[in-house]
Amino acid sequence: MKPLLDLVHSHKSGESVGIYSVCSSHPLVLEATLRLAQEAGSYALIEATSNQVNQDGGYTGMGPTAFLDSAYRLAARVGLPAERILLGGDHLGPNCWKSLPAESALQRSDVLVRDYVEAGFQKIHLDCSMSCTDDPFVLGDELIARRTAALCDVAEQAWRVRGGPAPVYVIGSEVPVPGGANETRHELTVTTPEAAYTTIESHRLAFAHRGLQEAWERVIGLVVQPGVEFDHDKVIDYQPLKAASLSKCIVAVPGMVFEAHSTDYQTPGALAELVRDHFAILKVGPAVTFALREGFWALAAIAAELGLEVGESLKKTLLEEMQRNPKYWTTYYQNRARQQFDMQFSLSDRIRYYWGTPNVSLACARLMDKLSAIGIPQTLLSQYMPLQFAAYRDGQLKNDPRALVLDSVAQVLRGYARACDPAASLTNAHIHRGTE
Repeated sequence: MKPLLDLVHSHKSGESVGIYSVCSSHPLVLEATLRLAQEAGSYALIEATSNQVNQDGGYTGMGPTAFLDSAYRLAARVGLPAERILLGGDHLGPNCWKSLPAESALQRSDVLVRDYVEAGFQKIHLDCSMSCTDDPFVLGDELIARRTAALCDVAEQAWRVRGGPAPVYVIGSEVPVPGGANETRHELTVTTPEAAYTTIESHRLAFAHRGLQEAWERVIGLVVQPGVEFDHDKVIDYQPLKAASLSKCIVAVPGMVFEAHSTDYQTPGALAELVRDHFAILKVGPAVTFALREGFWALAAIAAELGLEVGESLKKTLLEEMQRNPKYWTTYYQNRARQQFDMQFSLSDRIRYYWGTPNVSLACARLMDKLSAIGIPQTLLSQYMPLQFAAYRDGQLKNDPRALVLDSVAQVLRGYARACDPAASLTNAHIHRGTE
């Protein structure tokens, strides 16, 4: 994975550059990501999480090969060369099977990692930080490191069979909960430099014990907690002074930067500060699907103003789907008085699990088709999508439902793109005009 190795080298050489990783499976989110990369002349780093995509199908119904193929087909459609797509696997480990004994969960983790690498994913986040049913509540660094090294061994064997560029790895035991916190948070404890060094050293020894010294040279990222998180309605913002000691400690570690999870909803300025402070890989997921939902909800409101029942039916269809299958949100939204509100508007955005269901996909398509057929009045576009209205009036954006939703997502991604490459020339025209 030469592009990521080169990026880390540039960052370690003193350039304030980074890369953002989009963790989503929604086709419109991925299209916006690919179009922005095409516009900026950059790479698109897309990651599938283990609960989205796995050997059992995950919540998308896709295995790694199917996800990878769909990403490449979409890239071909928008004109982004295949060599500018970087694909990663996020939280690969026992997370999906932590309700099982460790031996069973880790056997399934072996299959998961092997499938990702054999499919052609190049960036592999190995996450063995969670406890299984017969584990202690908190796992020690050495046990996590041993399990991580064992998974890396599986990945290396799969790569040697498949051939091609060698994968790069991300490790770390202080891993935020995937998808955001499910309880109210007011502040976070930043990872200490001592904890970061302990994690690195325990993993280095575990890799060496398995003869994985060559693979260790391709460990480019360490997941730590820089003090960023979000819950249902609040964001804990990055505070550089609190993370100063942690930030400095990675400087002396060759070939490695920090990977920051749960950076969703951080301000563009905070994202730039994170990159400057060596959190050079920024993960984003719920924030982009939250923006997607905002775009569709705005279209639904416009449709309602025009007397089209299809607008309200999208909301109704999606909420009914969530009620019919509550497993993706029930442990998050436990306050019954505000459950309906949280189902729609919580920053944890559990709604993202339901966009791909047949009923919801059909409702989205019908909404966009109806609005395309009759046209969106400029006055309603101004009322419900003012940022998109301004771009439309400036001649940069088509007044087309699909283009409007893509731009809702792109608004979030542009903040990441500028933080990761301040020198990049980002105009809006290519994304906006390239949606025919």
